[in-house]
Amino acid sequence: MAAVIAMLEELRGLARLTAEGAAARFSARGWTPGGKPRDGVETSWDKDGVGAWIRTFGGGAVCVSFAVWIRDVDASGYFDDLEAVYEEGERVLAGLLPGIERSSFAGHLAEAGRTEEDEDEFVALRKWTLDGRTLTAGVVQHDTDLPVMVVVALEDRAASMDRHEA
Repeated sequence: MAAVIAMLEELRGLARLTAEGAAARFSARGWTPGGKPRDGVETSWDKDGVGAWIRTFGGGAVCVSFAVWIRDVDASGYFDDLEAVYEEGERVLAGLLPGIERSSFAGHLAEAGRTEEDEDEFVALRKWTLDGRTLTAGVVQHDTDLPVMVVVALEDRAASMDRHEA
């Protein structure tokens, strides 16, 4: 989790969260590129067993997400006890929240309301705003065929909002 907190601190230092800026910070912090460039920017990174991805959306919005824990399906292609996997993910999430809440940027966090989309996507989550960006930590399962993961994501929609105002 230390690598994730350090990267969040680095990303917070960017005036505008961009794919190029995030990629430069990952490289400078010694993360290993995953060989998945998009528009000339490395978008997949790994360090200390944590995977990270940089995603861009229309209008310049950027999301940097970290998978800090992954529980994949068993050999049969399913979970034997999905509720137990969710509970394990919730324990991992509970263990990482104090790191976020004690970080150097903790004083800049403000609780954020959950959306209907959050409720549909996450098994459990905490959500904050951080200097106009959204920071989410949660347990997610995107599809019944995919793993359950504990993710931390920093999203900046300011660029897309700036373009809408122009």
